Amino acid sequence: MTDKLSPALRHDAVRRYNLLLLIVSGLGGLLYGIDVGIIAGALPYLAATSGLDAAQLAMVVAAVLLGSVISTLFAGSLADWFGRKSLMIFAGICFSASIPVIALAHGYTALLLGRLLQGVSAGLIGVVVPLYLAECLHSSRRGAGTGVFQWLLTLGILGAAVIGMYFSLRVAAVARHGTPQDLFAYKNMAWRSIFWASLPASILFVIGSVWVSESPRWFYKRGRVQAARAALGRSRLPEEADRELEEMRLLSSRTESPGAPSSRGSLLQRKYVVPFVLACVILACNQATGINSIIGYNADILLQAGLGDVQAHWGYVIFAGLNFVMTIAGVMLVDRAGRKRLLTIGTVGIVVSLLAVGGLFYQNDAHRVDCRSALAALIKRNRKEPFYFTRERAARWMTVHSHRLKWPADRPVSLVVIYSTGGFSAETPAIRSDSRTPVPVRIRRATCLPANAVIAFFENPLVSYQQALTAPLVIDHAWLTPVPDAVHGWLTLAALLVFLSFYAIGPGVCVWLALSELMPTRIRSVGMSIALVLNQAVSTIIAATFLPVVGGWGYSTVFFAFAGCTVIYFIAAAFFLPETRRKTLEEIEMIFQGVKP
Repeated sequence: MTDKLSPALRHDAVRRYNLLLLIVSGLGGLLYGIDVGIIAGALPYLAATSGLDAAQLAMVVAAVLLGSVISTLFAGSLADWFGRKSLMIFAGICFSASIPVIALAHGYTALLLGRLLQGVSAGLIGVVVPLYLAECLHSSRRGAGTGVFQWLLTLGILGAAVIGMYFSLRVAAVARHGTPQDLFAYKNMAWRSIFWASLPASILFVIGSVWVSESPRWFYKRGRVQAARAALGRSRLPEEADRELEEMRLLSSRTESPGAPSSRGSLLQRKYVVPFVLACVILACNQATGINSIIGYNADILLQAGLGDVQAHWGYVIFAGLNFVMTIAGVMLVDRAGRKRLLTIGTVGIVVSLLAVGGLFYQNDAHRVDCRSALAALIKRNRKEPFYFTRERAARWMTVHSHRLKWPADRPVSLVVIYSTGGFSAETPAIRSDSRTPVPVRIRRATCLPANAVIAFFENPLVSYQQALTAPLVIDHAWLTPVPDAVHGWLTLAALLVFLSFYAIGPGVCVWLALSELMPTRIRSVGMSIALVLNQAVSTIIAATFLPVVGGWGYSTVFFAFAGCTVIYFIAAAFFLPETRRKTLEEIEMIFQGVKP
């Protein structure tokens, strides 16, 4: 304990231990980001060399989400039973174990198992690391600690992308100078190396988790008061530790006795329901800003906004770099400006920028025409053969609709095809007529159909999967939309950069704090699990509906919908969220009990 040290040594010991907590939290965020981003760089080479079919590859990609949802749901209960520290160590071991399982795999089962382990790790880390930080860090450092988690989460995604880019350049070099056998061998090595590159971070996270103390709140809930005092003493000065322990005792005397779960009251009391619902609303709305879809489809959005291929990809590089830089600004501001103020300012900026992007796209979405009859006739003639969307073909189709066109005939256009079979639909990516290297457009029934009946039920429970297997292919829409000029594209990029800046300094950092700080001690771990499952559900729904909505109603509708959801976010932050800056968790809990801290 630091009590027996001289004041100068006590200060130094506390400072070093708090630095260790920040490092461990950062490594947790780094692993979470790697979990999210690593498959993107590895997938092309995995698909080319593993021999897996499309359904198996889809399951390998989706296994992380499945494992994450399952582990998130139980992470809170596990953290209560075994402790926060033990669960962090277990999460790191799961990730470390997944790497050799995947990288040494020579079949579908091993790949699926390894990806499931990565998903389990991500779900546990997403709950237990913010929970642990909230319960361990001093109130004046809690924002910075959770901000570091988010900051290195973005670094993990960026790092995975950089590693993937490195190997893509190496593969291109081998393709130019090597034999087909050399190229196959290098691609096989590349996806395995991408996974191996993420192993050191997980090992460091396990080592760091071993060195830190267990959560003092967890000790106190178990009736181990002296252990709680010792854990507090590592990250606080003795007088601060004593004051915070006294606050735990006072709060406990109002609700329950340490180690006596039988004395607990109903969970339907206002002091539990209000903060739980508020945290759930904030997490759901955080996803409903569209942040994941805007990042994931950024290059496609910029292409349709009017930028060329190279410009759009440079735009994405700028976008990813700004996300990382502005998260640093959020980390620096969160303990100075406060959570409520940053969330309020951030959501206002997000609404304005999303409305601007939606307005820019509306100018083109309002002028598009549907050429499904021409496309249906083309597909009927060519049967299963792909076709190319060229400038000449676009001109022929536009001639049929010349009386409806409200743009110059020589302007490039984009094509999005929405097709369905038996109630299950699919859509092509947007394809521009002015592309220098036209890509084949393949429209197949198999693309619409889910991999199996179980997935089909969750995708559309009102449709018979067996009947869909034999249903005819139907072209629902074939939208031709004018492509704006480059000025329009750069304006769209500018509005998206404004969106990202406000997101990074507000919701990007504060959402993890809202999750961990608002939940009362009694329900914090389980409540965080439920709220994060809701967060993942909203994210999944948006990901599944983004392209269909874009294809059916245009990008403008999507961005206006995101703006509407963010208005709800603003109302929750500005009028219902209490300021939690520099307040202990016990003081925050007293706010919802109607007691002045």
